[in-house]
Amino acid sequence: MSIEPQPVEKTPRAKRPAADPIAKVRALARPVESLREALRDKVASGIGTAEAARIVDDAFLFAVEAHGTQVRASGEPYVTHPAEAALILADLGLDAATLVAALLHDVPEDTSVTTAEIAERFGDEVGILVDGVTKLSKFSAMSAEEQHAENIRKMFLAMSQDIRVVLIKLGDRLHNMRTLAALPAEKQRRIARQTLEIYAPLAERLGIWQMKWELEDLAFKALEPERYHELASMVELRRDLRADYVDRAIAVLKPELERAGIEAEFSGRAKHLYSIHKKMARRSSDFSEIYDVYAIRVIVENLRDCYAALGAVHSVWRPIPNQFDDYIAVPKNNLYQSLHTAVVALDGRPLEVQIRTRSMHEVAEVGIAAHWRYKDGSQADAAYDAKLAWLRQLLEWQRDVTDASEFLEGVRLDVFQDQVYVFTPKGDVKELPAGATPLDFAYLVHTDIGHRCIGAKVNNRLVPLEYRLKSGDIIEVVTARGKHGPSRDWLNVATTRQARNKIRQWFKHQERDENVLHGRESLERELRRLARTTLESIGRERLEEVAKQMNQGSVDDLYAAIGYGAVGPQQVVSRLGVASDDTKSLLPLSTSAAAVAPAERTGGIRVKGVPDLLTRFGRCCRPLPGDPIVGFITRGKGVTVHLASCDASTSAREASRLIDVEWEMTPATTESYPVTIRIEGLDRTGLLTEITQVVAEQKVNILSATVQTTGQTNAEMLMTLAVGSISELARLMARLERVRGVRSVSREQHQ
Repeated sequence: MSIEPQPVEKTPRAKRPAADPIAKVRALARPVESLREALRDKVASGIGTAEAARIVDDAFLFAVEAHGTQVRASGEPYVTHPAEAALILADLGLDAATLVAALLHDVPEDTSVTTAEIAERFGDEVGILVDGVTKLSKFSAMSAEEQHAENIRKMFLAMSQDIRVVLIKLGDRLHNMRTLAALPAEKQRRIARQTLEIYAPLAERLGIWQMKWELEDLAFKALEPERYHELASMVELRRDLRADYVDRAIAVLKPELERAGIEAEFSGRAKHLYSIHKKMARRSSDFSEIYDVYAIRVIVENLRDCYAALGAVHSVWRPIPNQFDDYIAVPKNNLYQSLHTAVVALDGRPLEVQIRTRSMHEVAEVGIAAHWRYKDGSQADAAYDAKLAWLRQLLEWQRDVTDASEFLEGVRLDVFQDQVYVFTPKGDVKELPAGATPLDFAYLVHTDIGHRCIGAKVNNRLVPLEYRLKSGDIIEVVTARGKHGPSRDWLNVATTRQARNKIRQWFKHQERDENVLHGRESLERELRRLARTTLESIGRERLEEVAKQMNQGSVDDLYAAIGYGAVGPQQVVSRLGVASDDTKSLLPLSTSAAAVAPAERTGGIRVKGVPDLLTRFGRCCRPLPGDPIVGFITRGKGVTVHLASCDASTSAREASRLIDVEWEMTPATTESYPVTIRIEGLDRTGLLTEITQVVAEQKVNILSATVQTTGQTNAEMLMTLAVGSISELARLMARLERVRGVRSVSREQHQ
């Protein structure tokens, strides 16, 4: 949860002394006292009650005593971290219980004090908040990625009970990002990637823009320091020019609004660096081409003045086509409201203007935290409930997801990507992830409508179910009368986890025999494609082991789960060949772990009974970690590793030169292996772009690629990729199969 403390010594907490416990760490750093004073001042000016100030101060002293002489990686007293996190939340105007929980959020994890003791001392409300933020215990059987996924899942479940859990986590993460430089470079990058994938989008979802921007910029600095400093220099060079330009623009606009009887406050708005970086990459634009580097914000009194001010802006300067957004009429998913327009202003330069009321501006800055400033108002409560609609949707489908990594992937895909806003025929606004289809819309409206969907009209025109929805589309679902059900192909059409889970549930309740047959066929096909083996080769006993590992009662239960979509065949192939998603590889399918003696590490391969032997991979088959493999003694060149099914390893006359080998059982290195895949699909504009984008999103490097068309409508691609394991390849191939127009993805036999 936080940057790890460096404990000097852990001792049981004794009875609190009467003396000020800050004296215990005074020798380490003076800022502890100044932090205490700063927090007192924030509470006094924000919450404003003497009792709240006393409780927060008491929690501060409790945290000081509990953490004792623990220090952070930077050498600072560890208590400075929770204190800084509490100050961040105090700036958002949060209540005393949240600030107390922020001060104590690391105490159960890093000291001998338990959550129960905290609840007894500060109340059950604080105890629940602290427990929701506290990390899960570290299990040795879990990889770092799995543990991170479990922590995120626990956080979301706690959010469903009290959203303040995630606000504390965001404050914790923001301070960790501010002090990231004290950590090793690789750990900085890992934390920064998590921040960009989870925490910054989460802050955006909750409307806390000031926190989102800082998290993104800090992560950008850690991941791409050269690009960050390059953009920072560009912005700095133009700082005075921009300030002068904005002042001149305000001087022109202000008299126009006054003539229209509109009272307004004006300010310049600096674009944060990561946003500039993303926009430049998305548009393939130069820095000078980004419209809203020059921007002003206009704060007015009421809603009527927003649109009147917009008219005044457009009467002064010519609007740029397709650069107007009305987030007042159609608020963003987190209830952000504002008018955005871009105009050609002074000196022919583009200028972005944002127009909003004061209340809209407050929501834009602190988002859902504004709820705690106005908890007694029914309107604020309604807004609070609306902002959490997406969380209820998330928790609805997560009940059917048992794997934490799958849950985290669903969060990334359905919740934290860009959204589109579409309309029902009655004019109701529906929010869906970018890339959603009419089928996703149908299941969002109602499960039965999704099951009976046979087509869709978008803007009064019939479209295929694979159509990608755009903001502003009006969707009408065409349904069949009477009993009707989904097609299995819909699992490749639907993009949201909600829709896919409802389709799976429908098939789960169909005939078991049909699901078993379909699941067996799917697994057989994936084994041939990914592992180049068969169910018969694996054997019933091994399948039963994997079924139990995946919480299925029998092999037929496993087949049925594959048949109705609860388990992906790629997952089963990975379990058969790979022990842990990112750190370990299992033995070949035909080998038992108990039968293998320890051996020396030899480049990711163990040679049974022969330590320190040179190994290399056969060019004819290029096995991946997790594939069934065999060694072939080559004169003067050590052992060449082939797939067990490779012709070079099955020749009878060479049997005397075969030797048992296995994948290394130690944690995985950063090694990658070349593998070629064949993609066949419908030739259409943008197909190659979407495929390469999916590969990039999976963080896989393309070594080479060839594309050709066969016939008038078919496209065929051969891609050689650098992947780390067969499980990584399986995940990528599954994602590629969901690209519109892709018919099949297979691993090439010879490369």
